[in-house]
Amino acid sequence: MPRKTSTDDKKKRRSNTPRTPRPKPKVDFTIDTIDFKNTALLRQFVTENGRLLPRKYTGLPAQYQRRLSTAIKRARQMLLVK
Repeated sequence: MPRKTSTDDKKKRRSNTPRTPRPKPKVDFTIDTIDFKNTALLRQFVTENGRLLPRKYTGLPAQYQRRLSTAIKRARQMLLVK
């Protein structure tokens, strides 16, 4: 028995309104300040559950994001960050 397909459902799923872009935070620190001992900075890039925020949410350059992830992982090992 063939499925009933309706063209109205497909039109309702897509909207023509453009998405609003996410606000990108300004990078007001240098790459040298990303350190596992700087827990105040690291907590800005970690969720309440302790997960790392991805680069598309943080808006950081790739090199900053890589250093940030290693610093957070080191801080976790030292029990400085959840």
